[in-house]
Amino acid sequence: QVQLVESGGGLVQAGGSLRLYCAASGLTIRLYAVGWYRQAAGKQRELVATIANGGNTNVAGSVKGRFTISRDNAKNTVYLQMNNLKPEDTAVYYCNANKVPLNYWGQGTQVTVSS
Repeated sequence: QVQLVESGGGLVQAGGSLRLYCAASGLTIRLYAVGWYRQAAGKQRELVATIANGGNTNVAGSVKGRFTISRDNAKNTVYLQMNNLKPEDTAVYYCNANKVPLNYWGQGTQVTVSS
């Protein structure tokens, strides 16, 4: 059974840092394109960062210079390092693993940034 389990969310003050974890089981995460998405209350889900199976990474313009996505193949885990957090980063963050036609989502982890 495939599972993606996000963790690492929480409450942090503006300017602080959090590291999110996406731990995979039932699949080999280095073979998938993995994305971190977020969804703020009342808004659409948006893509934050991606890491391709080859290791290339991209981040959205709104988080560039603050967020970094990385992967540990041995731990079958993808990370999202978030620095200099802002109140507008408050959202539920989701991990997605995609290898057409397979597509998996985690349950999400809440990140709340206070001003």
